[in-house]
Amino acid sequence: MTTEALEQTGVRFPDTALAREATELVRDTATELIYHHSRRVYCFGSLQGRRRDLSFDPELLYVAAMFHDLGLGERFHDSGRRFEVDSADEARRFLHAHGVPEDSVRRVWTAIALHTTPGIPEHMEPEVALTTAGVEYDVLGIGYRDISDADRAAIVALHPRPDFKRRILAAFTEGIRPKPETTFGNVKADVLAAYVPGFERGDFVTTILDSPWPE
Repeated sequence: MTTEALEQTGVRFPDTALAREATELVRDTATELIYHHSRRVYCFGSLQGRRRDLSFDPELLYVAAMFHDLGLGERFHDSGRRFEVDSADEARRFLHAHGVPEDSVRRVWTAIALHTTPGIPEHMEPEVALTTAGVEYDVLGIGYRDISDADRAAIVALHPRPDFKRRILAAFTEGIRPKPETTFGNVKADVLAAYVPGFERGDFVTTILDSPWPE
């Protein structure tokens, strides 16, 4: 499968210097799993954008998709921050280095930071909404039938997902195991509860009741 064949779906990867450098950076610093996943996120997000009749900046959506999981990498294991924030900060540094306008940087940062926070991105700018839509499609299968079998097959042929469910869960586990405190109040607590013996998730109700306030 070639990118020309992919274009039959209506998806085109941005052919700009910024997009090419983002691709090279992810190729050099992330695993093959994350690279292919990130490219699929862009493709599926783009198709969902077309289906929803949203006008979006393909270059910004591409950068958000490519950077969204970089924070799972080993060099961020001791950051003490949510991996989404580490990923978003890396994208912001990259975009600032290329002189991208601040509003565009903000959109990309927000798209990445919120991509595991359901119920909010869909009400924000298209690049924010579609980054999450692409992630939810590829990881969770949300909206699976929104995209045709042929288009889905074309994307997966170019960017395969062998044993993806197990491998992405392993990547999440390794990326957040060293900083379990960052799972409080978000979906990644489910990952550590399933794969890390002895993990105890934070409880919102208990946190309120045990706070230092007397009443």
